[in-house]
Amino acid sequence: MKIVVLAKQVPDTWSDRKMNLETGLLDREASEPVPDEINERALGAVLQFKDTNPDAEVVMLSMGPEDTTKTLRKLLSMGADSAVLVSDSALAGSDMVQTSRVLAAAVQRIAPDLVVAGNEATDGRGGMIPAMVAEILGWPVLPGLDEMTITADGVSGTAQVDGGSLKLSSGLPAAASLTEKSAEPRFPNFKGIMQAKKKPLETWSLAELGIQAGPEAASVRSAMVSARARPAKVAGPKVVDDGTAASQLAEFLAAQRLI
Repeated sequence: MKIVVLAKQVPDTWSDRKMNLETGLLDREASEPVPDEINERALGAVLQFKDTNPDAEVVMLSMGPEDTTKTLRKLLSMGADSAVLVSDSALAGSDMVQTSRVLAAAVQRIAPDLVVAGNEATDGRGGMIPAMVAEILGWPVLPGLDEMTITADGVSGTAQVDGGSLKLSSGLPAAASLTEKSAEPRFPNFKGIMQAKKKPLETWSLAELGIQAGPEAASVRSAMVSARARPAKVAGPKVVDDGTAASQLAEFLAAQRLI
């Protein structure tokens, strides 16, 4: 069985993320780029299957700038077998539709049995890429699984919904997105780090995929009108209890239309 795990390189989760006020896009140079943690968890869930099915092939797939190879090498050190990066200058600033088109084209070229992804990236939090890729491929999708079971002929899992949970299952090929409850990320050991340096990592361009994509290829696109930095936080009023604290608090809440 061949399994593709979608990956994304994001600004460090624990850093102060900033917006580029000229482009309106996330400033990806403002902090250290790292693999998105939700992708590490998705890989961890897939590796649980590979532990008992060593013949399974796990391929990481990402779209991004050339330095995304650093992220893919780390994921290879965790246990993935190979990686593919789709990188092209025309893709800078792509929205979810264009990103999904590119990833779907790459998936078709890799020809896996199953595509697994995190349910949403920690930078954009769109949460639609796995479903959009599945829609383009014409595959069923199992969204937001807290746990996943893979068999030779299908995939199943449980997703939480308002007031209960759903048990979902599908034959292959299929796509699934996993939540942070699905698995713990695996820490690469020294052996894994050394092996990752020799594992296959290919970089594909749009020409190699045979498609046109990116903001300029979109039939509809958004335009930034203006952007400004988030205002600095300022201290609110301080209530000193001089015997009238309750009335001061009530007046404040009333002024803010909270009561």
